[in-house]
Amino acid sequence: MLNQLVLVGRLTRDIKINKTDKGRKVATISLAIPRSFKNMEGTYDTDFVDCIAFENIAENTAMYCKKGDIVGVKGRIQSRVVEKDEGKKEYSIEVVAEKITFLSSKKEEKADE
Repeated sequence: MLNQLVLVGRLTRDIKINKTDKGRKVATISLAIPRSFKNMEGTYDTDFVDCIAFENIAENTAMYCKKGDIVGVKGRIQSRVVEKDEGKKEYSIEVVAEKITFLSSKKEEKADE
């Protein structure tokens, strides 16, 4: 069985490092990924996907990437159960980044113009 995906998109915001209850460094990375086809109005829709990165991957991405940079994310889909009020369970699916590749930055693009 295989649980692996690859995403390429632009960062929608600067990355901030937080810590889990157990002290692990974690960052939520939000990607804007344009679709490869036009909708009925003749424009390209964009999907927004949140990815979670831990420890060194989170730190390096926060250090070297800013809002608008293009990154590639190789990761896996993970599901979790979160208990809400009154014992209700809520299921969520998230992308866990296992590798992030820095593909371009706004600085590089402006230098080329």
